[in-house]
Amino acid sequence: MTTSQKDVAAHEGTSLSTAGARQLATTTKTQPVMQGISPRYLLNILPWVQVSGGTYRVNRRLTYTVGDDRLNFSNIGAKVEIIPQELLKLPLMRGFQDVDDLLIRTLAGRFTQKHYKAGENIVEAGKSAEHVMLIAHGKAQKLKAGKYGDPVVLDTLADGDHFGDQAVVESNDVWPFTVKAVTACTVMALPQDVFESLINQSPALKAHVARYQANLKKPQDKAGQSAIALAAGHHGEPVLPGTFVDYELKPREYELSVAQTILRVHTRVSDIFNDPMNQTAEQLRLTIEALKERKEWELINNPEFGLLHNADLKQRINTRSGPPTPDDMDELVSRRRKTRYFLAHPRAIAAFGRECNKRGLYPTVVDVGGAKFQAWRGVPILPCDKLPISRENTTSILAMRIGQDDQGVVGLHNAGIPDEVEPSLTVKRMAVNDQAMTNYLVSTYYSAAVLVPDALGVLENVALGG
Repeated sequence: MTTSQKDVAAHEGTSLSTAGARQLATTTKTQPVMQGISPRYLLNILPWVQVSGGTYRVNRRLTYTVGDDRLNFSNIGAKVEIIPQELLKLPLMRGFQDVDDLLIRTLAGRFTQKHYKAGENIVEAGKSAEHVMLIAHGKAQKLKAGKYGDPVVLDTLADGDHFGDQAVVESNDVWPFTVKAVTACTVMALPQDVFESLINQSPALKAHVARYQANLKKPQDKAGQSAIALAAGHHGEPVLPGTFVDYELKPREYELSVAQTILRVHTRVSDIFNDPMNQTAEQLRLTIEALKERKEWELINNPEFGLLHNADLKQRINTRSGPPTPDDMDELVSRRRKTRYFLAHPRAIAAFGRECNKRGLYPTVVDVGGAKFQAWRGVPILPCDKLPISRENTTSILAMRIGQDDQGVVGLHNAGIPDEVEPSLTVKRMAVNDQAMTNYLVSTYYSAAVLVPDALGVLENVALGG
């Protein structure tokens, strides 16, 4: 039976059909809804600092141990190649100016590729330390003999990690630790004599290395900062040391970033289809929701200020076995004081729950803003679907201390700007174009800053399992 035949049949009934009744009835409707709106806990927990000038400068004490980063590699089949500019991420090479990149390209070409099977030693404690070692692929553990001879895991190394760059500028030194491959590892190695020959060929590199060595010899505290000379426990009238607190000469500055879009609403829609819901208001509401989702994504993933990219290398750790275990979470918490929150993908939280179940552990539940969350060591684990999942089915877990008073992580915005509908979020009505479209410019301004390196930590290569 066709649609027209059904309509005729409906009209031939003994009472009014529902199809006819609908023409006189007012439907009950929802506001427009959309998928993709998440709780956005990161936006809620971050303390937001007013940045009226558009730029936020983080002044720190002078640090002699220059921060480093993980290296990236390229490959042609099984052959791994070092991207020359990546070598400038090594603490030894950080800040070196190579005008034509000739020396950096030469240095990158002198590395040799080595392969190690799972269980093999990449380097061995007590043996001569004569190589810079870059882990291109695989996972390894840094081991040291304990007090009674049992091996102690100092650290877990993975893709992009490196060691030995300080050893090549010292003579007759030995490895203080053993590095053992946990999985099959591909390692790029540079012999010390090759590096020394390049130093002798380049006065600029020789001067740079000399400055690096001089900084290593300056008094430092355990964080690598310029030491403050103090006296304690003395008697009588000794001469007290003089000191001062030195600052970084080039502190980092964070500029506010922006997410924007132009919302188009036809005047015919806004004029005659506004009952019972304001069409323009609903369009703006959903557009703002999408901008907030992008804002949280940027705060985590933006390569300039995103939390995943701005964690210090010493605050990045790898899981020992793959999935996130209580041991891994304990290690993450131990790297900083006053850890306030974990941030994890919901699937990572599920994976952690499975590991707790295997051990017969039951994580506590804590209240945050009236909502209940699973916690570890009293630190709530907040879900965030903006944390990426790699093709290898791995992700990361963040741990952070927040707030200016605690020298933690802070959000940056500029509240009070014209046409603001929420703090640092504006809607500006633009002209009506010749197609009768009203345009609205919707903008939100934001950034994030890590005040000191230990405010933020990352557990990386978290395997999610099946």
